[in-house]
Amino acid sequence: MDVKVTWSNGLTFTGTAESGFSVPLGGDPSVGGNDDGFRPLELFAIGLAGCTAMDVISILQKKRQKVAQFEVRIHAERAEAHPKTFTDVHIEYLVTGENVEEAAVERAIELSETKYCPAQAMLKEAVPISSSYQILESDG
Repeated sequence: MDVKVTWSNGLTFTGTAESGFSVPLGGDPSVGGNDDGFRPLELFAIGLAGCTAMDVISILQKKRQKVAQFEVRIHAERAEAHPKTFTDVHIEYLVTGENVEEAAVERAIELSETKYCPAQAMLKEAVPISSSYQILESDG
């Protein structure tokens, strides 16, 4: 995988991946930034959420679960001192659907955690990661 970050000015950059997509990066005003893009650690958290979300929804679809809405939230605590790394990460899965089986959700999360999600595999070497889920019934 090859990516690059190109500087515009101040703490403003554009990140580009070999997929061809770009993402704005910017710093917080408290450190001299213009508040004009994602913070780099936000992208770590989004990457983790996206990685496990793609695994879990794919597995639930293969298990023929009737999922109407699906959301993954990352709650990351950070150290107060530099380099302000993540100190604890919690992944929350919100699954809304019709008669979604709890066992299917648990197994999909387990497979993502232990087999499929490279972001989780790498980050769990550096920070404790926990997870929880909620299954909500669809209206109608």
